[in-house]
Amino acid sequence: MAQQHILQVSELTKKVRFILESELNTVWLCGEISNFIAAGSGHWYLSLKDQKSQVRCAMFKGNNRRVRIQPQNGQQVLVRAKVSLYEPRGDFQLIIEQMESAGEGLLRQQYQLLKDKLHNEGLFELHHKQVIPKLIQTVGIITSPTGAAVKDIITVLNRRNPLLKVIIYPVLVQGEQAKYDIAQAIALANQRNEVDVLLISRGGGSLEDLWAFNEEIVARAIFQSILPTISGVGHEIDTTLSDYVADLRAPTPSAAAELVSADVDERINSVKVLLSRAQLAIKQQLQRSRFSVVNLNHRLGQVHPEHQLQNKQQKSDELTLRLQGFISRKLNQVKHQPSYLQQRLLNASPANKIKRNLLYCEQLITQLSSAQQRLLMLKRESFAHQCEQLHIVSPLATIARGYSITRTEQGDMIKSIKDITIESNIKVEVSDGVIDAKVIAVKAN
Repeated sequence: MAQQHILQVSELTKKVRFILESELNTVWLCGEISNFIAAGSGHWYLSLKDQKSQVRCAMFKGNNRRVRIQPQNGQQVLVRAKVSLYEPRGDFQLIIEQMESAGEGLLRQQYQLLKDKLHNEGLFELHHKQVIPKLIQTVGIITSPTGAAVKDIITVLNRRNPLLKVIIYPVLVQGEQAKYDIAQAIALANQRNEVDVLLISRGGGSLEDLWAFNEEIVARAIFQSILPTISGVGHEIDTTLSDYVADLRAPTPSAAAELVSADVDERINSVKVLLSRAQLAIKQQLQRSRFSVVNLNHRLGQVHPEHQLQNKQQKSDELTLRLQGFISRKLNQVKHQPSYLQQRLLNASPANKIKRNLLYCEQLITQLSSAQQRLLMLKRESFAHQCEQLHIVSPLATIARGYSITRTEQGDMIKSIKDITIESNIKVEVSDGVIDAKVIAVKAN
């Protein structure tokens, strides 16, 4: 422990920040905006996320003034940012320098990634370029047979050298199938070996329209071509990967036709090739110099007062947001506390208890009345049933069916001949009255 240097937390975060910023430098990133905040200082704070991860980002006002879109949560964007570390919190973050919508921006990123890949593999190197023949008798054209490009090329060829033989390899120049058509046409032309040079062309359009000529399969097909190739895709301002891989680039389809239609044009093309090589060498040197300048600027930025001020402003914005959130929560608590206390007081009020008890009594009275009505109804139904049963066993019912009851003069029911004697007075009850009679004879069964 005595021989090992013990780091302070601030030293560790500073070292980690230096490693991140020096090793990763600038990156391109595509993601969805969330937690977007435009601080009062003019800086933007947000998170970029995908389905698995998210990273915090800051974009200072000097950079966000150049953004042409209005950032919103849920919006897909493409950003160029520096990888950094926010030292006061030890948080990994990105310092965004450029932001644009993810649509065309994503295509540009894919274009740049594939361009770098092919460049690193050497497909753009000048020593791979074939020399365009000076004496050209047959020209092969790989393009759409119905597009404006093929008409312009044929018009220029007929005007400058009518003796040239032209073979058209029809392909699609736009859409998902186009890249396969173009690659197959290049392979077919090489297999037949019937032309001196291949013109690969189409008219101008957007980056998406020209995307077939930025596909890896097309670039590798051009690179592997034994026949010399000339790329004439789009307008002069359009540059595709086919232009970089081809042996010669023409700014337009018409210019490509001029390059192969006369000897004098071939000499001009030779100069253009040399110029293109010089431009490429200068561009590579500029890229190396630019990287060196970026590295030096990065080292300078670590001690630059503006960088320190940005950190302080970011910390100030963070504390301001935390304070605002705390004040907002406290205000909500204070705002709702009187209502809460009032509700508790109302719940404990005797008047409310009396009201609830009265309501409970009314409910009990209602229930009692309903129970009495149900009991009375049951009693009535029981009484009616008993009356019905009594009527069934009543002698009167029997009499009503045609029978009669005989009684003695004293009112006793006569059940046997032993209960009477001859000359006894009796009473016979029928359904509608009583018959007085006298016994004159008695017969036994």
